[in-house]
Amino acid sequence: MTAWNGTYRSGALHAASAGNKRRSFVKRILILWSGLILLASALPVTMTGQPVTKIGTTAAKFLSIPVGARALGMGGAFVSLSDDASSMYWNPGGMARLTAREAMVYHADWVADIDFNYAGIVLPFEGLGVLGFNLTMLSYGEMERTTEDQPDGTGDFFTAGSFAFGVSYARNLTDWFSIGVNAKYVQETIWNSSASGFAIDIGTLFTTPFPGVTFGAGVSNFGQKMQITGDDLLVQKDISPNKGNNPNINANLTTDRFDLPLNLRIGFSYEPVANDDQRLIIALDAAHPNDNSESVNVGFEYSLLQRMVSLRGGYKALGVAESEERFTVGGGLRYEISTGVATRIDYAYEDFGRLQNAHTVTISVHF
Repeated sequence: MTAWNGTYRSGALHAASAGNKRRSFVKRILILWSGLILLASALPVTMTGQPVTKIGTTAAKFLSIPVGARALGMGGAFVSLSDDASSMYWNPGGMARLTAREAMVYHADWVADIDFNYAGIVLPFEGLGVLGFNLTMLSYGEMERTTEDQPDGTGDFFTAGSFAFGVSYARNLTDWFSIGVNAKYVQETIWNSSASGFAIDIGTLFTTPFPGVTFGAGVSNFGQKMQITGDDLLVQKDISPNKGNNPNINANLTTDRFDLPLNLRIGFSYEPVANDDQRLIIALDAAHPNDNSESVNVGFEYSLLQRMVSLRGGYKALGVAESEERFTVGGGLRYEISTGVATRIDYAYEDFGRLQNAHTVTISVHF
């Protein structure tokens, strides 16, 4: 009886200790999520109680352009599904779920003939986590300079564009919880002037106790304000015109400093069907940006033929008044080249209303 009681007490103490550790870990997760939500809520009072949406008031707006034809085909509802190289954009925490190396290139024929490209590579290291690198580039092409006196063009041409280079790291803290961060350098240029800054993205992914249900949350583009400087802001000025001074004194115009497009995303996904032959995913994301109204994205993905073929559809920006973003459709094809090496091609189409549409393509390789 004494031995049995001793064994029983030891087992009970061990179970209680494990339960306390689990509860403590859950509390830390809840604190982290609360911090993410408070971080977005602490934005310069943007949404609540104000009819102004602050559209067009942030710098580096290209950071808000969605990445990946798979995610776009699902209406941008991808925060809780981030399981490829585009997770460095959507939710760095999802990158921790990758078990094989992956390289991805993405191209979008964006609205107004804007050229948008993304490239990323993800490298898992067993027992250490997952490391990733990404490059985002946007180009407006060559444009002719115009003035008040020559509104049809001066014959001089200039270029404008933006890019961001990021380094990501993610890790599975448990079998059901992952966290990741993406640190990036951002720069925008127009003619002979530019603005630059640093930002981070933080994301978490949580596999819930409910079968097929996953939760994701993250904050994107948290960083310093950007201010444009350069030779184009150099002017000649007479600092005291009433005293006969030199009117050709060099001076620099000073521009305002603008916030980055900070965005809080929270998403849920559900897999009612998941087997070796087919898979159905239904997803929903809610977004709280600092330069627009809150919105909801919804989408689905259905994979069949041993998950070789995928069909997708979705709708973006639900809840945004007079939004030009509408429905999206897409598809993908996955082909195994050899053992351990596979490639996937994804395509997505987005209806932009009066801005017409956008076509996007992603090519990725798992190795």
